[in-house]
Amino acid sequence: MRSNLRRSGILGTGSSLPEKVMTNYDLEKIVDTSHDWIVSRTGIHSRRIADENIATSDLSTEAAKQALERANIKAEQLDLIIVATVTPDMLFPSTACLVQSNLGAKNAAAFDLEAACSGFLYSVAIADQFIRTGVYNYVLVIGAETLSKIMNWKDRNTCILFGDGAGAVVLGPTEEERGIMSTYLGADGNGGKFLSMPGGGSRNPASIQSIEQDLHYIHMEGNEVFKFAVRIMAEAAEKALDLCGLGVDDINYLVPHQANTRIITSAAKRLKLHMDKVYVNLDVYGNMSAASVPVALDEALMNGKIKKGDNVVLVAFGGGLTWGSCVIKW
Repeated sequence: MRSNLRRSGILGTGSSLPEKVMTNYDLEKIVDTSHDWIVSRTGIHSRRIADENIATSDLSTEAAKQALERANIKAEQLDLIIVATVTPDMLFPSTACLVQSNLGAKNAAAFDLEAACSGFLYSVAIADQFIRTGVYNYVLVIGAETLSKIMNWKDRNTCILFGDGAGAVVLGPTEEERGIMSTYLGADGNGGKFLSMPGGGSRNPASIQSIEQDLHYIHMEGNEVFKFAVRIMAEAAEKALDLCGLGVDDINYLVPHQANTRIITSAAKRLKLHMDKVYVNLDVYGNMSAASVPVALDEALMNGKIKKGDNVVLVAFGGGLTWGSCVIKW
């Protein structure tokens, strides 16, 4: 159970998606695959792809502006900006610092967080601690990716899955009866080899050899990731519920990481949760990694799926391997 500190909540949400749509039929022209095969295996019909002149900070900034406006918070009021991403504009400065400059958030500290698809929930958990303990009042959390920049368009096992986008939330103090009720994070570094981008760091710095070996692209062992995801999605949701004294029957809405329809439906089945209570948009956006949950949350709110007083569970898994979940009383 949580201690008697003040509670934090989401005051506003926003999202930003590239204009370009890449359908499965477009992919048929560049890689050996088919629309029917992709849909049957993943549930994905299309994804958004950023133009070559659009970077992660650009999408992040637009999503942030929307979230700030809806929260009725000015950029100068922000105490902290966290950007969860595996596709930063560059290694340094951080994408969060670039967003801070774009917004004019002169009073905010800023850093990036890298936990792959779980990054947004890791960032929310950190923001929650800062606000609950009174260190900060307003924190901007962004999940943003331009995965198309690190995609091997010759690898049909990965290029069909991912898309670009950004989602943002502004967190701040809220009334005692609403807000974040629990957060739960986990990791298993032994599974890191199953989902990675090997090139570009100190282990395999950029070189002719690393480029020739395709080390600067996403590498994934799909079967291993699938088995892990099906198990951990339900477990993580149940753990967060247990931490705040709730059960599966108390869930009004589940917003999961948008990786694969089969993973989402399997997790819902394990939780004995009807799909009417699960938000799914991966059919149009694909897997946007750290952006998946905040974009889906923003859409669910804008579509009227989530209402005041609802118990909302956010859950994600990703490379690392990592996972995270969160229960919010809306």
